[in-house]
Amino acid sequence: MTLPAVTIRLPLVALFLGLAVIFLPSLDGVGVFGVVLDGRFLLVNGLVLVLALVDYLLAPAPDSISVHRVHPSSVTLGSTATMSWQFERGNGRRSVVVDMADEMAPSLHAQERRVRVSVPPRSTVTSSINFTPTRRGRFAPSRLVLRTSGPLGLIQKQRSYKVNTTLRVLPPFRSAEQAELSLKKARLLEVGIRAARVRGSGTDFDSLREMGPDDESRRIDWAATARTGKPIVRVFRTERNQTVLVLLDSGRVMAGRIADVPRIEHAMDGAMMLAELTTGLGDKMGLVAFDQDVHTTIPATNRRRQRSAIAEQLFDLQPALVSSNYSLMVTRVMAKQRRRALLVLMTDLEEQAVREYLLPALPLLVRTHVVVVAAVSDPDVHYWADQPITDEETMFLRAAAIEELERRTRVAADLVALGVRVIDEPPGDFAKALGDMYLDVKSMGRL
Repeated sequence: MTLPAVTIRLPLVALFLGLAVIFLPSLDGVGVFGVVLDGRFLLVNGLVLVLALVDYLLAPAPDSISVHRVHPSSVTLGSTATMSWQFERGNGRRSVVVDMADEMAPSLHAQERRVRVSVPPRSTVTSSINFTPTRRGRFAPSRLVLRTSGPLGLIQKQRSYKVNTTLRVLPPFRSAEQAELSLKKARLLEVGIRAARVRGSGTDFDSLREMGPDDESRRIDWAATARTGKPIVRVFRTERNQTVLVLLDSGRVMAGRIADVPRIEHAMDGAMMLAELTTGLGDKMGLVAFDQDVHTTIPATNRRRQRSAIAEQLFDLQPALVSSNYSLMVTRVMAKQRRRALLVLMTDLEEQAVREYLLPALPLLVRTHVVVVAAVSDPDVHYWADQPITDEETMFLRAAAIEELERRTRVAADLVALGVRVIDEPPGDFAKALGDMYLDVKSMGRL
């Protein structure tokens, strides 16, 4: 339905005419409900109403303008993208001034959600703004409002329309540089920069070569030696096609914010870092996200776009304010993953949740798989634990921080006693610790 909308020009015109008629001679008044109104007052108001009515009638209908919203289908959190509106008009005699207001979420941080353009007949005009999203998820802007102006710009015709589009804000890959460094380090180890005499340095046969002074005698291939008359050794490479499975806890313990970012987003970044590293070395990587139920399952594969698949699958995953069902997670993993794998459980070392729910569920996994529990620690806790006591407030803050660190240490010790490796690092070191752990497990031949 088309509605009238008053612009700022209308009261300004009324004010100007009202000031102008002061200098006119008095006119006969008209009595209304016992009140005599000055004829000059009636003249001004009548003139304003006539001008407004004519301007409204001459304003083009909003239906004569078609609008299309254009933006990328997906944007990475924190990056800047462009949103455009295309205004298209058919036949007409003059340009039409169009005001538009779009429905945009505040967390998109758009430069502007209102634009004004002049659309000539038989033409298309594009107006663009930049936006920088600060929250992950799915955004579906739908309704926008168009206003068209008459020749005087006193009153506009307004109508709302539905223009449905979908924008996905994906989690950022903050540890991209660290993943590249870890990948280069791993490839250097593969070509022999690291000392050759390392237990578990590889069991997959790669090639034969002449024996060198640093080669072990157990590597000699006697058949090849007999054929060539020279000592020949077997060269092995690090095992490939192994499986790394990330178990992403999306329960209440992952809802807290660390360095002004939800803990679950630090875990997502670590998962993408592992995907980049493992697939770059020829291993398979998969992911399972769970809380009370399993919500997302990304099959393990060694395709190089696995990191992108994780970002696209997890972009709208939000932590649920419930306790996670670790027993269900263990049951699903044991049923799906029978071959020995590296399982990385990304959760938090919250004492009650670990002791009551996680510890009873882990022994089944540890028997078959290499299990790592990875958590992001709060750097503010470490900061206050090291602060000197200067007043009563700092005393309480330091005591609370020290108590929290002791709790996390006790929980980590209980996990290690079960044969689980524990990573508990602040955000800046979390991805690096995950990469080093994976390379260490791989180099020691534990899979």
